Amino acid sequence: MPTPPVFLPPTSYDYLTVQKVTGAESSAASDVVAAEEPLEIRLGFGPAHQREHRTLAITMRTPGHDMELTAGFLLTEGIIRSRADLTGIRYCPDVEKEEERENVVRAELAESLDVSLPRLERHFYTSSSCGVCGKTSIDAVHAAACPVLPTTGPYVAAEVIHALPARQRAAQALFEQTGGLHAAALFSPEGALLLLREDVGRHNALDKVIGAALLQEWLPLHNTVLLVSGRASFELVQKAAVAGIPVLAAVGAPSSLAVRAATDFGMTLCGFVRQQRYNIYCGAWRIQTEAGNMPGK
Repeated sequence: MPTPPVFLPPTSYDYLTVQKVTGAESSAASDVVAAEEPLEIRLGFGPAHQREHRTLAITMRTPGHDMELTAGFLLTEGIIRSRADLTGIRYCPDVEKEEERENVVRAELAESLDVSLPRLERHFYTSSSCGVCGKTSIDAVHAAACPVLPTTGPYVAAEVIHALPARQRAAQALFEQTGGLHAAALFSPEGALLLLREDVGRHNALDKVIGAALLQEWLPLHNTVLLVSGRASFELVQKAAVAGIPVLAAVGAPSSLAVRAATDFGMTLCGFVRQQRYNIYCGAWRIQTEAGNMPGK
């Protein structure tokens, strides 16, 4: 079987100007982040004289190969069983917002295919990892969180951000045993560990942290710093914002949508926090990179 061509459209990545921190010094630098956008999957099904159209799911993805993603999703979720069940996939031409037209696809199913509506409803809204349940439109994704984060801090020293990964790892009892778990850890602005949870899914780990804080009546978490293992996705930024967390640091890279969301929410977002280095993607004013020097907003 021939190897399919590798095609990465321009929307697969974004170039950003970031604050690159090494030790106690910072400087402006350019960085490339993977794009993340919601893809709404709509279905057309039923006989020609009684055709129905409805949204099946929204998945967060890096743009590119959207038709393949849709076809694979339909097959693995049991909506279709063979290529014959699928008559076509295309971007929806009737999407009102021009900038979202390549974020909505319609898959047309064969007229003879028996589609169970209750089964379809169970698939409403998924994501590349765990999902943000209950959203059935792209507008709902963007409007899912409208937090009010503090505008007077907290202020965090650069060396505190540098120290977080080691402190998180030292507290990961299950990771030391399995080597295969994500973690979300909540710290004070001074770097004291407040709460840590582990899970095979990074979204689950963060949900556990937020749930524990909720049950202890700590919310909103305005005076905290969150460190997550792996990358920083839109869903993680959204969850942190809902809980009132003003500073989110990630061991891995943020996606473009995560950066845009964090910027809109007024959050400080740091990525690649490891080996005494990290990038500040937005909200640099909360990070003290030199003694007595706070970057401007």
